[in-house]
Amino acid sequence: MSEDVYTLEAKDGIRCTWQNWPSNKVTATRNVIPICLVYTPLKEIENIALVEYEPIACSRCKSVLNPHVAIDFVSKAWGCPFCMTRNSFPSHYKAHISETTLPAELMAQYTTMEYILPPVVALPPVFVFVVDTCCDTEELSYLKSSLQQSLSILPAEALIGFITFGKNVYAYNLGWTENTRCYAFRGDKKYELPQIKDLLGLIGNDPRSVQTGARRFLMPASECELALNNIIEDLSKDAWPVPQGSRPLRCVGNALNIAVSLMELAYTRHGGRIMLFAGGAASFGPGMIVGDKLVDSIRTQSDIKNDNAKYLKPAIQFYQGISERAANNGHAIDIFCCAIDQIGLLEMRSLSEKTGGYLVLTDTFKSDVFRLSLQKIFSRDDTGALRMGFNSTIQAFTSPDIKINGAIGPGIGVKKKNPFVSEVEIGMGGTNHWQIGSIDNQTTLSFHLDIVNQEPQAKRTHAFVQFQTKYQHSGGRSRLRVTTVKYPVVETANIAKFISGFDQETAAVIMARWAVSKSETEETIDVIRWIDRTLIRLVKKFGEYQQEMPHTFRLCREFGLYPQFMFHMRRSQFLQTFNVSPDESAYYRTMLVRENVTNSLLMIQPALLQYSFESPHPTPVLLDIASLKNNVILLLDTFFTVLIWHGDLIVKWKKLGYQEQEEYENFRELLKLPVADAQSILVERFPVPRLIETDCGKGAERLLKAKVNPSGMGAGNATVESGNYFTEDVSMKTFMDRLIEYAVKA
Repeated sequence: MSEDVYTLEAKDGIRCTWQNWPSNKVTATRNVIPICLVYTPLKEIENIALVEYEPIACSRCKSVLNPHVAIDFVSKAWGCPFCMTRNSFPSHYKAHISETTLPAELMAQYTTMEYILPPVVALPPVFVFVVDTCCDTEELSYLKSSLQQSLSILPAEALIGFITFGKNVYAYNLGWTENTRCYAFRGDKKYELPQIKDLLGLIGNDPRSVQTGARRFLMPASECELALNNIIEDLSKDAWPVPQGSRPLRCVGNALNIAVSLMELAYTRHGGRIMLFAGGAASFGPGMIVGDKLVDSIRTQSDIKNDNAKYLKPAIQFYQGISERAANNGHAIDIFCCAIDQIGLLEMRSLSEKTGGYLVLTDTFKSDVFRLSLQKIFSRDDTGALRMGFNSTIQAFTSPDIKINGAIGPGIGVKKKNPFVSEVEIGMGGTNHWQIGSIDNQTTLSFHLDIVNQEPQAKRTHAFVQFQTKYQHSGGRSRLRVTTVKYPVVETANIAKFISGFDQETAAVIMARWAVSKSETEETIDVIRWIDRTLIRLVKKFGEYQQEMPHTFRLCREFGLYPQFMFHMRRSQFLQTFNVSPDESAYYRTMLVRENVTNSLLMIQPALLQYSFESPHPTPVLLDIASLKNNVILLLDTFFTVLIWHGDLIVKWKKLGYQEQEEYENFRELLKLPVADAQSILVERFPVPRLIETDCGKGAERLLKAKVNPSGMGAGNATVESGNYFTEDVSMKTFMDRLIEYAVKA
């Protein structure tokens, strides 16, 4: 894999499975791994061209002028590489354009451009807080503190709404300063949009008059900060009595319905987000996950498999309806789950998936995972703007002979048949247009492409793809980011070109995303078999060997890591459900399909760093049981968790207090190094991972043991020698041996 892969990612936010594309469908099929692009639309790009005028678009297909178009400087015209239409430059371009004088969008270095669009009227973002008051008093106090901190860092012009729920829902009138005033809704009654409009006193059908009426509930932060702080300060646990042996009554579904309806009535197609803070499962009203009696436990993996989950299907259907409404209106829904038990994330995941909302899962509002993650949402860039976009749409354009199967990631597809769309659908297919309520510099989608040319020879030397991402900047103005890339098309016989252009990291992430998408409708064992069959076909195609002779098998370095990635993917929490709750499975899968290649690889195959006296710097080591040596410290980064592990000898030295003695300063510094590195990870990442420190033989060590390759080797390894390491998983060596056996079969 060449360095050009990382250069292109830094320049345009794009990674592709193949840097050289096949000329026809047969070759593409035989290459096993599909042509896919992993795109981060709002990736922070150094020295990006930012201009304040409307882009020049093709008169036929509406693709935007870019450095890859063919230019006729004599007739002042350009040829669209996507539909082959000849377009004339506008008069103000004709007057100045020449081979030495080019506008920014035609310069080779600006394959990604960002346009600030008219009108110049800035629309502030809207934030609606939906708060669970059924938590115990201590939990509620931590939540209140975090909410007040968030209010203090919100932009002054941002519009704020506040809704609480317990057995009933309360929408607060923030314009009433004399005392607290709110509108109450029954938690068990399903309210339709017209009813909510009437109950909130929003009169008329004119959007302006509705917005004026809604100003009581959605006010600028600068005007309602005092009133809202007082409301939060006065919040107390829901007063509705909870009988012994019962759960608190939480009408989560109705609270979200009220919030989505308020936004839909007042600010449809306007950037905003609904932020749900839940401390337990919905146990009352529409969208309930579990009954109110404690004897009725929340559904397990076994219940779901045996179709014994009473509330599962109705709840999923209800929350999908809510999420589709929010997505169609351009709004995002964030979910902050802070409870020891499950709260129904499996049923509610569509709220985040379809709208691009954030998802944070932890066990208490007191934790750093929640507190720091909430603060990071409102972090600012160098210009003082929030690091998020709202109400975004993404359109993809492809050159002839390339069609779009679909996309996998956050958002919803806008069904729109056109020449760019393939008949075969993958993920959000049947369109080249997608909507995402919220988007930031980490939001990443994968796009599956289909070669439709059936002829042996290539019709063109290059293939082109353009992405147009329109979004509302947090400053209020609309922007359009345009990224255009091209890839060389090579002949079928040139297998060396295909090999040199294979990006195994991107391929692993694409297959993982696809596997997670398949697992929603297929049995896990069938998905794992599909991964195995694909892997066997790939190494059979690109490996070097003599038939029926496993010892002759060789796999070139461009493909060398791919089987390792698939080994870890097969045994990961994305496919395996043993000892993983339905909520955790939903959380892990949702996060995988929205992160970039680097973060996704970290989820599939965690990073393991070793700290020892042998090196002054951390050293990457194999994710293997043999790496758990007695005289080292390890740092495991799984993206979701950062774990610091001390070997047996390190633990003994700590107990003897060597780190407190001056003559052992180097040991004290060794103990500090992984902690400092872990803290830097926590500062950079969102959501903030859980930080755990553990010793050899302690309970949390199981998190490390579950991730490493069970090779069973390792001299001087107390973990192995103690006999405290048991697993039914096969080792990497056994896996590779079986893979090679299948690959070399005639």
